[in-house]
Formats: sequence, structure tokens, C-alpha cells
Amino acid sequence: MKKLLIAMILGLLAATAIAGPKEDKNKALVLKFYDIAFNKLDAEAVVPFIAKDYIQHNPEVANGVQPLQDFIRYLKTNSPNSRAVIKRVIAEGDLVMLHVHSQDKAGERGVAIVDIFRVKNGKIAEHWDVIQAVPEKDANGNGMF
Repeated sequence: MKKLLIAMILGLLAATAIAGPKEDKNKALVLKFYDIAFNKLDAEAVVPFIAKDYIQHNPEVANGVQPLQDFIRYLKTNSPNSRAVIKRVIAEGDLVMLHVHSQDKAGERGVAIVDIFRVKNGKIAEHWDVIQAVPEKDANGNGMF
């Protein structure tokens, strides 16, 4: 029994050690993509980051690379001074989660965003997001970030 327990612990430690570098690569990929897409607003430069069969769960944007590029072009035209500041990054397995403060213009309250990306074969394969306006006042004094 003791040998089985030791084997299980060693197996878990090995799995954790292997997962670390993959998750770090996934984080780096998503962070670079996010800066290019939502701070530089460069629709052409996002192509190498996105899987050809990209799945989008935001109801405003269709699946695929082209609709994502169209959305970035829309932002560049309608919110050229927008800025996305990443507050937190969490990675687990093939998922990367960002907690973001996004503003169309400097000085406005903006929105809090939680973006979740699934990475497959070194490309962003799927995306979910939740967006909430930052209120003028909050009931708890904790803020959104």
C-alpha cells in the first residue's frame, strides 16, 4: 500500500512538472495575441495565433478567423484609442483565463472582461467571454479589479 501511495504521489508530481511549461507557453501565446488584437488593433497580425477552425462563443462574433479580424477592424474604426489592461492571468491545461480592464477612452470607467481561451496545437482554438460595465459606485468598496 505504501509503495502504491508513493507511486501515485510521484506520478502527480511528474504530471504537474510536465504541465507547467505547456501552460506557460499557452499564457505567452494568449498575452501576445491579446496585445496585438486589443491594444494594437492589428487585424492582420492576429492570423498566426488563431486556429483555422476557431470557435467563438461571444454572440456578437461568428466563428472563424475572418469574423475575428472584422471585429478588430470595427474596434479600430470605432474605438481607436481603446486600451485593454490585463489584471490577472490564469492557465490550467489547455485553458487560459484573462481578467481585463478595457476602456474605449482614457479616463472612462470602461468594462471588466473575463476572457477564456482554449489553446490547441499552439493556436487559439476557442474563446468565451463575459463583459460587465464598471459601475460608478459599488456596494462593497472592493472595486472590480
